[in-house]
Amino acid sequence: MIENQNTEFKRIWKDDYLKSVCAFANAQGGTVFIGIDDNGNVVGIDNHKKLLDDLPNKIRDILSVIVQINHKTENRKNYLEIIVEPYSNPVSFKSHFYYRSGSTIQDLNGPALEKFLLYKKGKKWDGVIAEKFSINDLSQNAFDIFRRKAKRSKRVPEEDLNETNQQLIELLGLSEDKKLLRAAIITFGKKPERLITGAFVKIGFFRTHSDLLYQDVIEGSLIEQVEKTMDLLTTKYMRANIAYEGITRTETYDYPEEALREAVINALIHKEYSSSVPVQISVYSRWIMIYNSGKLPEGWTIKTLKQKHNSIPANPDIARIFFRAGYIENWGRGIQDIVKHCSNAGLPEPFYKDMGTGYAIVFEQEKGVANFEYTLEDVSEKKDPIKDPIKDPIKDPIILLSKSEKKIIEIIKDNPEITIEQLVGLININKRNIRKNIEKLKAKYLIKRVGAKKTGYWKIINNM
Repeated sequence: MIENQNTEFKRIWKDDYLKSVCAFANAQGGTVFIGIDDNGNVVGIDNHKKLLDDLPNKIRDILSVIVQINHKTENRKNYLEIIVEPYSNPVSFKSHFYYRSGSTIQDLNGPALEKFLLYKKGKKWDGVIAEKFSINDLSQNAFDIFRRKAKRSKRVPEEDLNETNQQLIELLGLSEDKKLLRAAIITFGKKPERLITGAFVKIGFFRTHSDLLYQDVIEGSLIEQVEKTMDLLTTKYMRANIAYEGITRTETYDYPEEALREAVINALIHKEYSSSVPVQISVYSRWIMIYNSGKLPEGWTIKTLKQKHNSIPANPDIARIFFRAGYIENWGRGIQDIVKHCSNAGLPEPFYKDMGTGYAIVFEQEKGVANFEYTLEDVSEKKDPIKDPIKDPIKDPIILLSKSEKKIIEIIKDNPEITIEQLVGLININKRNIRKNIEKLKAKYLIKRVGAKKTGYWKIINNM
């Protein structure tokens, strides 16, 4: 025999081993053998008769757990087998809650303890009542977005969508006894961080792991976070590739929008909110990483994610709202859809990486360009692109400027007073796209407008 998730060996009995019984009862159950060494060899005990009388009552009185204890012999050596069944209610020992994970005993505390206690009650983090919050704490804009998308998805009866916000929340199952659930505050709330720290998305563009060029923080309801995050990714953090099919102009990005949107939504739905760590998106010149804190369901591995699997969202109430709104199409198929979109775009298959405190999905322009020789703390390092400007934004390939953006910068350098109308005459794109490219350059801190609209001028932000 060897020790494993459901088996533990002890040479002799000590009352401190009640911790092991507690851990098995809180997990999937297991067996504690008394009189066997760590190598699985029976060494025997002399007080087996006394233990047979004392242990059942002691375990019952201290842990409120009933166990089965059997007397065993091998080569005339006596040992005991204590069989512990899993308990539906949480079991504590000396005011601590222990849990068996692999061959170790975990002393649960903080977010892990809350998650465990909720699990024993048949609840998840997002299904708990958010005390001291009311309908006034929810965002009308989030409701408007949800109604538009749910009407299009046809997953919410139209008559329900015409109800008041309060009635809609009740119909969506986001309240209990007229009180809002955490899922309501996170999904629709004006300021979810009032409920839990870290309920936002952080995006950063990195030259290297420790060289952050610029960053954004996206706050507000989860519904609004999705829209704002995708808008920033496509307008500020990614290069638009322009092509023409006849007279039709099309824009594509280095990574499929559908795949990125699915990955962002997955991160928001499956994040462990009690960790207080935001969803983090790290953008590099040739790869993107989207990270969320949390653990995989019991018994799952990264390989499980890539195969066809059941949907077990970490926050089922939040996931249900995203499904109703049409953000997610088929539960349990998000990763397969991401892979399909990337394959259709001629990109390598994205992969998941265990980051210790959570998981990240990585998109690459070429297989093998992602580099992980850093810690998550690196993404919090800040660099002010105004005080520490880029030396040559036209030649620097990290910035990922389009041809139109480069041309605009070159023209502005020669003529800072140039107008948008004059730019249209010099660059073969219309006024709308001139404005769009200028906004991108301003968002990347490469140019800024100084002075009034008519009498001012453009300034290039660099050390040239």
